[in-house]
Amino acid sequence: MLLALVGGEERREERVLCVNHRPCNVLFLCTGNSARSIIAEALLNADGGGRFNAYSAGSRPSGSLNPLVMEFLEANGIPSRGARSKSWDEFARREAPRMDLVVTVCDQAAGEACPLWPGQPALAHWGAPDPAASMDEPAIAKRVIREVFDSMQRRIALLTSLPVETLDHASLQREARDIAVRTDPAHSTRPG
Repeated sequence: MLLALVGGEERREERVLCVNHRPCNVLFLCTGNSARSIIAEALLNADGGGRFNAYSAGSRPSGSLNPLVMEFLEANGIPSRGARSKSWDEFARREAPRMDLVVTVCDQAAGEACPLWPGQPALAHWGAPDPAASMDEPAIAKRVIREVFDSMQRRIALLTSLPVETLDHASLQREARDIAVRTDPAHSTRPG
């Protein structure tokens, strides 16, 4: 926390990486925590350059990881060792790592009442299609996994390019939400 003198008043300003220069902790949430959130977690941990720690969880975890997702990550050289489907309750506990940013990656999780996160992290929604909806047709599921991977890779590249060391809570939230808008294919075809 930094103190600043604004208009003769002392004002507290929360910084994501202010005093202890710890990495920015990001939690990706989905309902089942078997595909989309796992992809985002693996990508950010691979591409975060030590400036980010990524985690994932689900509101109703499936208890297992999507085998096609795990196969895809391995084939693309993205480490996923230690990945597991887990409840978001693990991250709402007092002893859990303090999250700076919580990102929902499915519409259902975005609409659910989330736990109260310690530290009141910035919140954003980066919606992505669900590969599990197509598991009865593996070719379609693999195509959806590729789409999710490509989308998350673009979003994470934008996130890792941010100067998180200097962003306050409101700025981090605004930037994270803007990433979804800037990478939404429907948005890029809209006029203006």
